[in-house]
Amino acid sequence: MELTAQVVRQLTAQSHPDLLVGTDHLDDAGVFRIDGDTALVQTLDFFPPLVDDPFTFGRIAAANALSDVYAMGGEPITAMNIVGFPDQELPGDILLEILRGGAERVAESGAVLVGGHSVRDKEIKYGLSITGRVHPDRIVTNAGAKPGDRLVLTKPIGSGVLTSAAKQGRISEEDLSEAVEVMIELNRSGRDAMVAVGVHAATDITGFGLVGHAFEMAQAGEVTLEIEADSVPLLKQTIELANESFLTRAHKATLEYLGERLDTGDVQSVLVHVLCDAQTSGGLLISVPEGRAAALTRLLEENGAPCAALIGRVVPHVTHAIVLI
Repeated sequence: MELTAQVVRQLTAQSHPDLLVGTDHLDDAGVFRIDGDTALVQTLDFFPPLVDDPFTFGRIAAANALSDVYAMGGEPITAMNIVGFPDQELPGDILLEILRGGAERVAESGAVLVGGHSVRDKEIKYGLSITGRVHPDRIVTNAGAKPGDRLVLTKPIGSGVLTSAAKQGRISEEDLSEAVEVMIELNRSGRDAMVAVGVHAATDITGFGLVGHAFEMAQAGEVTLEIEADSVPLLKQTIELANESFLTRAHKATLEYLGERLDTGDVQSVLVHVLCDAQTSGGLLISVPEGRAAALTRLLEENGAPCAALIGRVVPHVTHAIVLI
């Protein structure tokens, strides 16, 4: 997280009258206006396998990439595969299954797979470049959170812990199944609910963890986010496995990067680590006016979102950007 922020800050930001969302606030996707009614939402994401089954990996990677468009309030319309594959060491059937999994999620989203690019690599990597559309006046960014807002989370936390444990044989495929179902779930239900209700800001929870992405929202909006740690829904066995040190390296990077900008209060250190740990294809963190919070959670439940948890609130900026209570 720190390296990414340092590198991006050194680049000269491009300006254009139709560039509505660029790199200023490390948002989930870029947005470029085409006309008064349409703007393009563009993103890409790829990573090595998190699970053994190639088809499942493809589904997770595609859901993760599509999530960035949903976080901006957009609708995915096209997708392109990004592939790194050791074709001299592994059979093509594995790649076929990965691509089948990705195509299944893209089709479920309503987008169209239009091609892609592959390179020979020493390890498997897969993801997609997604183009979506949104009305220029209805873009949801990570920069609009306002004091008094409630914070709503649409998927439980813990995928980083459980996939780490699975890689080392600590848990079975059956134990991992809940995390897999959460990771392959599209964030369309969250997008639909927040667009219908009207919210101030949103972001999806991925590699920087809940706390890291919440920090980006706090920084972009010049506010402080108070997160009620015990209200954050967790996947089964997350705390137990985190106590056994099954965490990704990301939790340390996030803690180091935030430093004194994060107040962990009296929250147990293992829970702090979980909330800072990397997630894959996580849910949306939404900042919604308090008077609309009940409507948002109700719609999320009706739409079948994995969860609709009220996990905190936005307050005026104080010493810390993120406060765990």
